[in-house]
Formats: sequence, structure tokens, C-alpha cells
Amino acid sequence: MRQQSVRYASSDDVDFVVVGSGAAGGVLAKELSTNGFSVVVLEQGPYLRAPDFRHDEAESYFGGGLMGTLRDHPHSFRATADLEATPAFFLPNLLYAKVVGGSSLHFSANYWRFRPVDFRERSRLGPVSGTNLADWPISYEELEPYYTKVDWEIGVSGEPGPSDPFRSRPYPMPPLPIKSSGVLLRDGAARAGYTSQAAPLAILSRPHNGRPPCIHCGLCWGQACEVGAKSSTLAAMIPIAEQTGRCEIRDRCAVTRIETGTDGRVTRVVYVDPNGVEQAQSARAVVLSANGAETPRILFLSETTRHPDGLANSSGMVGKNLMFNGFSQTWGDCPERLNEYKSVVATRIVLDFYDSDPSRGFYGGGGIDARSSGSPLIWSALDNPMPDGPTWGPAYKAQLARYPYMMSAAVHTTSLPLETNTITLDPNLTDACGRPGLRVTYLDHPDDLATLRFLQDRTVEILEAAGADRVIRAAVALATVGVHLLGTCRMGNDSRTSVVNRDHRAHDVPNLFICDGSILVTSGRGQPTMTIQALAFRAADRITALARAGDI
Repeated sequence: MRQQSVRYASSDDVDFVVVGSGAAGGVLAKELSTNGFSVVVLEQGPYLRAPDFRHDEAESYFGGGLMGTLRDHPHSFRATADLEATPAFFLPNLLYAKVVGGSSLHFSANYWRFRPVDFRERSRLGPVSGTNLADWPISYEELEPYYTKVDWEIGVSGEPGPSDPFRSRPYPMPPLPIKSSGVLLRDGAARAGYTSQAAPLAILSRPHNGRPPCIHCGLCWGQACEVGAKSSTLAAMIPIAEQTGRCEIRDRCAVTRIETGTDGRVTRVVYVDPNGVEQAQSARAVVLSANGAETPRILFLSETTRHPDGLANSSGMVGKNLMFNGFSQTWGDCPERLNEYKSVVATRIVLDFYDSDPSRGFYGGGGIDARSSGSPLIWSALDNPMPDGPTWGPAYKAQLARYPYMMSAAVHTTSLPLETNTITLDPNLTDACGRPGLRVTYLDHPDDLATLRFLQDRTVEILEAAGADRVIRAAVALATVGVHLLGTCRMGNDSRTSVVNRDHRAHDVPNLFICDGSILVTSGRGQPTMTIQALAFRAADRITALARAGDI
């Protein structure tokens, strides 16, 4: 049974308010509370337990599910700032969960570390026209102990690959069993002259830290794991935080602003409670971990005469440099039944093209994994993998019948940071709590599209070498949907071009910290969650040291 944490009154001055409970917020709640601090976590979504997790694809994708409804969480999209933004109507442009545990509940659990090159690409490659490509203020070597902490405390299954970067400790668990698609990717890559390796996953292959292993239900992506084998913060971090008695999780509490005093320091966080009543929680410091879209919104909503462009935004960088990561799929129609809907999403990856190679003529790199062709519902209702195929009648029925024979080789790539790709407030939309909706402005850099095409060509080679009867490409198109929301409050040493410093402290506000996907300087190769959590473990250490030194 879950131990009830201490109930703090809003008038109590707690040590930390953490806004958001996902990949970063859950880690910070656990670390700060186990380090002896009083913590209140504010989460805009509900606190769900295992009995609430329903393997209902219709609810997940069309009924709100973990992500909420567009009625309650409206947003709009446009490619460039000179266009009128169109409100999302049927499907969202921003895919993230609004529950305790955040998107760590519904993610696919691919857990690639960034590599040393990710942190210093600007120095290695020089500028890329039209972008804000920059080096990180920290290195892989500095973050490596925290990647290892993620492996062991969050729970990651895997084995080192032939080109993996240095690791100070082995994986705590072996890889998940290889699936049919993994075997075909492995063999096809070998025949095409490429190298594959086991996919590291934040899913338990055997019991770990008191949690059971994967039951191979096949509904990892888009669904929460009722047995706790998927290493969400709800399963791995939040119970530990609550057991300290120093951490309180307040669900269904949407933050409307962060207030500051005459000295410019944060004094309290104002939010709307589950009854629609405005409340405020005072704190000695605040950590924003709401994600790369919600964190900028809160900063914009917290504008004052002292911070006229939004809190912590003297640089003007809040909400800018949005990166989605590139993604595309290529399908293989295979002669034998694969039944890819079973078990975890991916079990094998190819990282031969991870690094950017100037000889290609464009910036960018990435990886390839083998996976299912989507859930049965998505396959039948949305995901017509034949771009020129039938959509009705006997031929369409025959196409649906090929579902058990299909696999996908999915491409995950870099995204370049562009100042024109932004999260801002939409003046025409209001959410269920009365806050302005989010407005997304996003247009891929030409190099991003070139990288996708290059890697998609490699997937065709691999699938053909693997013996697929037919290979079907998805069109490489401009992105209109973001799952990874990165870069909108970037980390840096220069307060003129970044929002937080290397300690995650806002340059403008000494007791405000930010740690989530928004602080990433580069996007990595499509799997940022492990890096976000490594940063959260490191941020907790830095914040703890500052607090104990009396420097907050």
C-alpha cells in the first residue's frame, strides 16, 4: 500500500516545489526528498494506479487517455510565424501525457545514451546556416555517472554495443528477448554490411529493485504498464519519494504562474486545484520540470514589470529553438508471420550512422530500430502504410490481413535548433483551467529532411536484404507532430543566449531551476528521455549542494 506523504498547507514554506512529475520531475522529487528536503510536486493530470490502466487503444488515441482531450488542452500549429495557426482538431500536434509520471507512462522505453559527439557538435562541425547549433556547457564524461544511475535506479535492460561510449558500470539486466523484427533487422543489416546491437530499454527483463519483469503484453507505446515493468517515474521514483514522508504529490493542479518578490526571487507557485479554486504554495525554491512546451508556457504566464517578456527570459530564448527529433518509417511485408504486436516495441537497433558526416553534404545522424507496424487499431484506422494503396473494399481487406506479416524499420534522427521554431501562447485558445493554449511554430531545416531521406534509404537496403517481399516507404514530409519537445529553455554559460546555467539555475532568478527536455542544447538522435533523466539526477546533486551551502 502506498504510504501517505506529509500534507503541507499552502501557507507552509516548503523547501522545493517541483512542477511536473514525468521523466525529470519524478527523479527530482525522489532525489530531493531522500536528501532531506520537503517537496511538493504539482501535476496537472490525475494520479492513476494500476487498476486505472486499461489496455484500451480507442480511449488512448481518441478518447483522451493519458494525454487528455483537445477540449481541455487546446493548442495550435503553424509552419512559420507569418501563417495563421490552426487549432488541433482531431489529433494533437503535441503528444505528451498529463498524468502523474508524465510521458514516462506511455513512452516506448527506447533508452539510448547520448554520445560524446552530441555535446560538442558545434566545435567539431562549425556553424550550420540558419540555426543556433551550439556546444553544451557540460560533457558526456561529466554526465556518464548519472547515465549509470539511470541504468540502475530507473531500471534499464541491455548490453553494450560495439560502438557504445564508455560506461562505468554494466547494465543491471540483460536485454529483452529478441523479436522477429529484431532478427530480420540483425540479419538484414549484416547482409547489407551494417552492424546491429540489442536495443537498451527502460523495461525490466528480470526482477529489479522490487519490481517484476515484463509480461510481453505488447502495449508499451501509448499505454501504461499495470505491472510496473516499464520504468516510469510512477513505478521507479515516486513511491520512494512518498515513502520519505517529505514529498507530497498534488495531482490535477495546473500551474498558472510563478510569483516573485521585490528582490526578483521566486516566492510561491500559483495553481488551480481540482475544484477549480486558485491556490498558492510558497517555497524556498522552484524546479520547473513540466516539459519543453509546458515549461515555456508557465514562464510566459509569469511575466511582471520586472520580467516583461516572461520569467527568466532576459535572453529572449524562452520558447525558442524547439526541436522535435526526426522520425520516419519504412515497412517490410514479409513472407512469414511476425506477430509484431506482441512484447516490447523494439529489440534491435542499428547505430552505424549515428554521427554527422560532412561528406554526406548535410548535418545530421541517427539510428534505426525494428518494430511493429503500430497497434492493430492504428493499423486499421489511421496507419495506411501503402501510400498509394486501397482504402476500401476487398483489396483493403486483404491489406489489413497482412498486418501479422508486417514490420517497420523506424528512423530516429537529429533536429537542428532554429530560433524560429517556437512555443508561444495562443491568443485565441484557452484551456480548461483558463490558461492560454499553446501555439507551436515549427518548420524542419532542410538538413533534417535530408538526414531522414538518407537513413530511410538505409532501411530499404536492410529490409530488402532481410528478405521482405515488398518494401513500402513513408513519404518524408515536414513534421507537424512533436513527441520529443526539446530546446525551449536551453542550458548555457552565456546569459545572453541561454536560459539556465550548467547547474540548471535560471540566469535571471537565483532560486528558480529548470530541468526537463527544454534545457537540451542539441536533440540527440531521437531518444532523449534517458539523457533528460541523467540530467535530472545531476541537477538534484547540484541543487542539493547549493542548498546545503546556503546558496539558494
